[in-house]
Amino acid sequence: MRIVCLERASIPAPLPRPDVEHEWLEFESTQQDQVVGRLSGARIAIVNKLRIGAAELAALQDLQMISLLATGADNIDLAACAARGIVVSNVRGYAVHSVPEHAILLMLALRRSLFDYVADVRGGRWARAPSFCLTGHPVRDLNGATLGIIGRGALGAATANLGAAFGMRILFAERKGADLVREGYASFEQVLGEADVLSLHCPLGPATRGLIGAAELARMKPEAILVNTARGALVDEQALADALRAGRIAGAAVDVLSQEPPREGNPLLAADVPNLLVTPHIAWGSSGAMRELAAQAIRNVEAFVAGTPRNRLA
Repeated sequence: MRIVCLERASIPAPLPRPDVEHEWLEFESTQQDQVVGRLSGARIAIVNKLRIGAAELAALQDLQMISLLATGADNIDLAACAARGIVVSNVRGYAVHSVPEHAILLMLALRRSLFDYVADVRGGRWARAPSFCLTGHPVRDLNGATLGIIGRGALGAATANLGAAFGMRILFAERKGADLVREGYASFEQVLGEADVLSLHCPLGPATRGLIGAAELARMKPEAILVNTARGALVDEQALADALRAGRIAGAAVDVLSQEPPREGNPLLAADVPNLLVTPHIAWGSSGAMRELAAQAIRNVEAFVAGTPRNRLA
């Protein structure tokens, strides 16, 4: 049984070998046009962000299982896999501490103007201040603020728990355009209008691509901030850049972009976008989370070989 890992370097953690009889082949990185060639003869593929669509599947007649080194599967044609009987398994809950902690970190940094004050100190402004402290940028508590969360999976729920520990009021958003609002949720529009912090934790799909655009940003409070640690394409990035420049919202922090890495630039990387923090898709990447991700992906392989697939998406 040939098992091929195409993106070994994407997980800087030990990747155990499956406890099954197999031939192991791994590549540190793979270009999209190398996918078919490198997976030739493989029964199991281990991938992270590479696209495996209908065209690739048609050329990979030996492929029986895809083990994702990720939770999101927007890079895999799940319908085509299901039609071929190819099992697709993802990893779940591995970043249930790492991502929510990063989201809270970004909220705190923006609400307390952390980087503005760090820059002031480094620029000598505190040394020239007439008083013992230096003010000038807003400092707002999380306590008492309303945290609107879009997505109530493990990550959204864990972020809500951390927010509640800070004394935040929690609102979970109902699906955009829903006719009915479920118990425990508030309407999408209400959350947009009441949130002091709007945090995204939903998957990317046809219903959520461009979920937050110019119209949604216009509904938010001028003093509100947006935090996205989910998927870049959930947000219309040009609309967000424009909203920040115009002061329609107070700030934003993103750990994800619509194209990663941003080889050809991105509206959110422009030097003149104010009150924006961008981190390079590291919210998931605590050492503990990466170890669990790697171990879980291999457990998925072992379960498939044993005839009891787990964490199935297809």
